[in-house]
Amino acid sequence: MKVGLHYWNYSTPADPATIAPTLAHTAYLAEQGGVSSFTVMDHFFQMEQVASAAEPMLEGYTTLGYVAVKTAQMTLGLLVTGVMYRYPGLLAKLVTTLDVLSGGRARLGIGASWYEREQRGLGVPVVPVAERFERLEETLQICLQMWSDDNGPFNGRHYQLTETLCVPPPLSRPRPPILIGGGGEKRTLRLVARYADACNLFGSSPADVRHKLDVLRAHCTTESRDYETIQKTVVLSGPPVLTETDAVLADVEQYAALGVTEVQVMPDRHPVDFTEQLIQRVLPRLASIG
Repeated sequence: MKVGLHYWNYSTPADPATIAPTLAHTAYLAEQGGVSSFTVMDHFFQMEQVASAAEPMLEGYTTLGYVAVKTAQMTLGLLVTGVMYRYPGLLAKLVTTLDVLSGGRARLGIGASWYEREQRGLGVPVVPVAERFERLEETLQICLQMWSDDNGPFNGRHYQLTETLCVPPPLSRPRPPILIGGGGEKRTLRLVARYADACNLFGSSPADVRHKLDVLRAHCTTESRDYETIQKTVVLSGPPVLTETDAVLADVEQYAALGVTEVQVMPDRHPVDFTEQLIQRVLPRLASIG
């Protein structure tokens, strides 16, 4: 089982001057300890469900560029890019830039976006859910075209590009992998079956993940897609991994039996302390699963 570190909180330690060195040291420790991927959120306000919106938050792709300089092996991506936050052609260039400067380690994680407070607060257009998913599908199509040999136009309902030129191309071959986050059964998982290399589900329970994967399998049948070619990843959102390790590992064993090959863990304390304990106490046990 591969393990990813999802760095979601910039509030610890409290001094903003410590954000960069703490981030760098955490990423360094994670890579040295065997963590396979490093992700950050695509938010501009902290999520109100977990903390005050006024807590520190960094722009994701700038953050990943900084992490790329401090690491050499881990896959880097947002978990996940909000589709409304960047024009698709510019998003493809952002991910390409990260991929080139990191030596081919970028992954495009993307979803339909949802946090209306930050969108309204910062002037991002808020559109109906159905339109967000239309824009998400067009964004996926544009990224795939920009990462192909087709430099021609793209004419969609929401986006029109006269050229899809992307030079230099990504170093990843055949292109940066695409991960779609979310478990929406009618639209999100259908887009996974149609376009993605990986899905990302909330690890609320093995039973819930099993159901979502059954839905994905059905969409793959409809789309004539080989279900086995899609990487299954899960964000662990149940018991704390450091204090209830046995329960977490029991769930991960069930996820592995379902075909999940990567789980993401989220620090619940000072990120350096969390990462040190994760590497020493938990990672060897997680790595032996699957």
